[in-house]
Amino acid sequence: MTLDALESSARAVGLTLRGAFHPVPEDDVPTGTQTLVLLGPDEPAFWSVFTASPEYNDGLPHPLDRWSKQVTASIAADHEAIAIFPYDGPPYAPFLRWAERSEASWQSPVGLLVHQSAGLFISYRAALALPTRLSLPARGQKPCLSCDTRPCETACPVSALAPGQEYNVPACMAHIRSPDGVACREGCIVRRACPISDRFGRLKEQSAFHMRAFLGE
Repeated sequence: MTLDALESSARAVGLTLRGAFHPVPEDDVPTGTQTLVLLGPDEPAFWSVFTASPEYNDGLPHPLDRWSKQVTASIAADHEAIAIFPYDGPPYAPFLRWAERSEASWQSPVGLLVHQSAGLFISYRAALALPTRLSLPARGQKPCLSCDTRPCETACPVSALAPGQEYNVPACMAHIRSPDGVACREGCIVRRACPISDRFGRLKEQSAFHMRAFLGE
């Protein structure tokens, strides 16, 4: 098995690899794990795959989480892996720490994770704990290091996300629900401001779906 083979399996169901690493005992992975792989949406193809699924169309709660479990289970079975999900808990798996361990994501100036190819639109639907030690690609480079303008630092209209402070969730939600928050409902302006995100190809419909979930609608 190779990462390329795993990538092909993931893309066949609307996901893709967003990082991988060889864990050590302190990483809190299942016993026997030799490689841990992080999976995220394969943009922009993911949205059409997900919206055509029974989970999206059955009207039941948490369609994306249920869809993620269903498609990841098939990948895990094909590769003798254990599937792990960020929303199963408590206790919750340390996905943010795993993301940084993968050397494909880093903390951005505003505290959100930034990914080498997804920018601030990075998200993780699952992880696969593999019993095989796979060859990994070379370490990525944090995109912020070559970003001269850093538009993410000033993009939030209410400074809910800004350097040197914790994310002000109440201020963010209040603005989004207000008449002035229409643009934010199509996707977080801070996330969209990242030059890497801008080239990523996430559809507005998908961002609006996540925003509705964030607001509990």
